[in-house]
Amino acid sequence: MTGTDHPAQQEADPHSVGRRRFLGYVLAAPTLMAAAELVAAPEVRADIPSPEVTELIDLNDVMTVAALPTSGLITVEVNHDGTVSFALPRAEVGQGITTSTAMLIAEELDVPVERVRVTLADARPELLFNQLTGASNTTISTYTPVRVAAAIARSRLLEAAASQLGAPVSKLTLRAGVVTGPSGRSVGIGALSAQAAGVRTQRVAVALKPREEFTVIGKPQGRVDALAAVTGRKKFAMDLAVQDAEPTMVCRPPTINGKVGSVANLGEVRSMPGVTDVVTISTGVAVRAKTFGQCIDAVRALRVSWKPGSAEGKSDETVLAELQAAELPLGLPPLTPSVEGKFTFYFRSNSALETNCAVADVRPGSAEIWSSLKAPIVAKEAIAAKLGLPLGAVTVHVTEGGGSFGRKLFFDAALEAVEISRKIGKPVKLMWHRADDSRQGRAHPMATSRVRIAYLGNTVLSYKQRHTSVATDLSHGLGEIFTALAAKLPVGDIGFSETFFQLSQSMPYNFGANSRLLSETDKSFNTGSMRNVYSPDVTCARELVVDRLAEKMGKDPFEIRRDFLRDDRSRAVLEKVADAGRWGRTMPAGMAQGIAFHSEYHAVSAVLVEIDCRPETVNRPIRNGVAGPRVTRAVVAVDVGLVVNPRGLEAQMMGCVMDGIALTLTSSLHLRDGHFLEASWDNYFYTRQWNTPPELDIIIMPTTTGKPGGAGELGVAASMAAVACAYGRATGTMPTSFPVNHGTLSFAPKPTVPPVPESPTDGLEHVR
Repeated sequence: MTGTDHPAQQEADPHSVGRRRFLGYVLAAPTLMAAAELVAAPEVRADIPSPEVTELIDLNDVMTVAALPTSGLITVEVNHDGTVSFALPRAEVGQGITTSTAMLIAEELDVPVERVRVTLADARPELLFNQLTGASNTTISTYTPVRVAAAIARSRLLEAAASQLGAPVSKLTLRAGVVTGPSGRSVGIGALSAQAAGVRTQRVAVALKPREEFTVIGKPQGRVDALAAVTGRKKFAMDLAVQDAEPTMVCRPPTINGKVGSVANLGEVRSMPGVTDVVTISTGVAVRAKTFGQCIDAVRALRVSWKPGSAEGKSDETVLAELQAAELPLGLPPLTPSVEGKFTFYFRSNSALETNCAVADVRPGSAEIWSSLKAPIVAKEAIAAKLGLPLGAVTVHVTEGGGSFGRKLFFDAALEAVEISRKIGKPVKLMWHRADDSRQGRAHPMATSRVRIAYLGNTVLSYKQRHTSVATDLSHGLGEIFTALAAKLPVGDIGFSETFFQLSQSMPYNFGANSRLLSETDKSFNTGSMRNVYSPDVTCARELVVDRLAEKMGKDPFEIRRDFLRDDRSRAVLEKVADAGRWGRTMPAGMAQGIAFHSEYHAVSAVLVEIDCRPETVNRPIRNGVAGPRVTRAVVAVDVGLVVNPRGLEAQMMGCVMDGIALTLTSSLHLRDGHFLEASWDNYFYTRQWNTPPELDIIIMPTTTGKPGGAGELGVAASMAAVACAYGRATGTMPTSFPVNHGTLSFAPKPTVPPVPESPTDGLEHVR
């Protein structure tokens, strides 16, 4: 490619921005640093003859617009060794955004992906709303700013090379990080970095590479951190060698949010092997020792009297009664035929593979924290306020995380580590036990959802849904954007939650007058924005009633969805899964197919599953577990707009399918007497190998929009709904309670005192 082939090198009036042309900056620095300037909000269409709010603006749009004003503070840097550095203001928790970001930079700069070094930025309050990971927004909001910065850097490198090689820019080529002139002489971008650097900050115009010239974006790319992950060299918070930071754990109450009354044997525990400190804190009794094994021994030895917790005496049954009392009315029964359904969704755990953890070093006048945080600015502000320090005295480092499920939107562990470090005057490496995560961590709220669809003949007249939930805590960073626009509202305030609900839920069908309302109750639980937040429950309820509507109308479940979907893009993904999954094929009794659709954040998805509910499958023996039905095949079709890394998207959708299977069939927390019975992954039944479908097909549709849409959570809701619909067709009874095995307690609950169980020593006995 020559310099003139790339539109970034064309002459431009810096004050005139045309199609594909953007403004940005070359910053004053020793090496080349470039940044974007994006301040204009995307245009909102005013010609949509539809009352559907999310077609005008959704939660993702709000987040993208909020991030634009500070895009110029995010920079791409070309280093002397020919590598390119970028500090990503988002959290990598396994979703692959460091890889996709490296691909964006490699595309515009014409350098190999492996020479792009993407790290995670420390908390930067000046970024305002531009350092928040959630709502499948990362690629959407960073796609253009990152490319603009990289394109500006490319332009400057070519200009510097033209001077060194004695040739005009139009005669130069830049490939694989090397600029070559017409004579064959070449120079690497590292050698050009200092010369291309800005002596003063300069505003420039640049155009981005057109899609037809992409060589990196849209091509499957292995993860840039894959080798480090599989060889154990990837660093998470607990892998960091922070000087004098010793293992620390907390003895927690037997009920949710209980408080310490008194400790009978502090001195005895302080004298245990390896123990350096034992102190009472707001959430329990903290123990610091030389090893985590010694921490566990000390936690188990503590004799603590506890004060009541916030959910004292509550159970699944009492919470369900509270929810039913708070349900909003569906209104008078319609004069036409209608179908209805009422569904219950029990508590689910937000625990990720990496347990809750943080490192903290609090000293007089300063604090330094390391943790995987999706809202690091809010965490930094909260820590500064807790310690009574100025914001500048607190440093928050964002580490890579081993999973999230929305859990890392919260910074409970960081706050706790800070409290412990300040109290003992030493650095701590705090790790929650698995039992802590299940019993005292964040939970997806228990909820009910009621749906009514009125119809007449082949016409749907109205759709009503009333979703009632234990209050979802939205006080994390995802709430920053709303609270910046209005006074800070108390957690669970229905105005705040309803806004979030309405901007994140869509109605994909032409179902006449439709309304969806949220009601919340009970703020006594630690809740969180589990992956997809409200959507899995809301969509599952809707799709089950759509199946019932199909039956009443004498239609096929696939056909009724196809006939009522609002647009061709949606119909295309539905038709694709129906074709690829051989919808309607004959299956043995006790087996069935299910199909469902979900749309969000400018992306659409459809899922077809096959399920086996035959007795020999349902009753197959599983050690310490309930086998239940098995999904034997899943087919997913998605249109997420422009795909940066198809391989990464496939991985995301695989995870979404596993989430959906778990939510429908196996995963829940059982609430009894103010605490959850589950105490580890061995009795919290996320999808296991024995429940994973042997056949799984992910189909990525050609882009219909030309720009990225939200993908991180897209497949969860449709997967859950498809499994539920398949279960209903296989058993002949529509499921109304989720997960379907919640009523069967298949394990002996571990004690709550001591709060953590002994580490198992019989693992090898169960290896097959």
